[in-house]
Amino acid sequence: MAASTLGSAWGPLRLGVTSLCCRRPPRGLWARVRRLPGFPGPAGSGRSVAAASGPGASGTDQYCMELLRKRDYESYLCSLLLPAQSRSSAFALRAFNVELAQVKDSVSEKTIGLMRMQFWKKTVDDIYSDNPPHQPVAIELWKAVKRHNLTKRWLMKIIDEREKNLDDKAYHNIQELENYAENTQSSLLYLTLEILGVKDLHADHAASHIGKAQGIVTCLRATPYHGTRRRVFLPMDICMLHGVSQEDFLRKNQDKNVRDVIYDIASQAHLHLKHARSFHKSVPVKAFPAFLQTAKTKIQRFVIFEN
Repeated sequence: MAASTLGSAWGPLRLGVTSLCCRRPPRGLWARVRRLPGFPGPAGSGRSVAAASGPGASGTDQYCMELLRKRDYESYLCSLLLPAQSRSSAFALRAFNVELAQVKDSVSEKTIGLMRMQFWKKTVDDIYSDNPPHQPVAIELWKAVKRHNLTKRWLMKIIDEREKNLDDKAYHNIQELENYAENTQSSLLYLTLEILGVKDLHADHAASHIGKAQGIVTCLRATPYHGTRRRVFLPMDICMLHGVSQEDFLRKNQDKNVRDVIYDIASQAHLHLKHARSFHKSVPVKAFPAFLQTAKTKIQRFVIFEN
């Protein structure tokens, strides 16, 4: 399979997808976010972050927004676009995900990482017992659970999958990567749909495919960063198929075989987005904001793929 030309360090990459589905976003949606406090950029002040939540924002609410603004700016912007009554819960959910995602890179030993994951497992148990610990993200997540009756199973799946990922091993095949994406990214989308008050089988199916696509693209876009830490997580079966070793990625080799690996993995993400788009006539309009992160502006920078 011929691969498209890659730039320096396999980027910029672009995926030829106009959006997660064929339905056009609500009129003036992107213009609306520019008027929201906190939009100008990562250099925005804490004052603008506080303003985004409204005059009644609590300190824990601001903490979650600031954490998201610093560590996951795309999710921060997309959360600003959600309906006002859902926004603080989305911030809490995404901040929870950031806390878990940071564990792997912030610990020197797996044992310490396992201890932190155990803390979050107990925290989720305590949240559903109405006894959250005095930790900002935990308190806001407890509020979100109470407000929207969020499903505990999805929260625990995210923790369990992040915990398994502490092993620092490459995925054996694309199916392992898809399973990881389903249990993390798709679970986040299922919870976001619950925050939006959407209970719909077609929306769930779309969320499953979109989460897998996002997980695959995230794995691709993180490859240069992981390379600086002497790590490669791309599926080994696809690398072996094209005769590419981990050392080729560590050296930022841009031979055709390396480009073919990137192309094949990106193609799998593209297929999942096509499946998600097939539900566009069945997914309720109310569910659309949950899928904003699949917008072209996010994915264009990372995967070159022409239809």
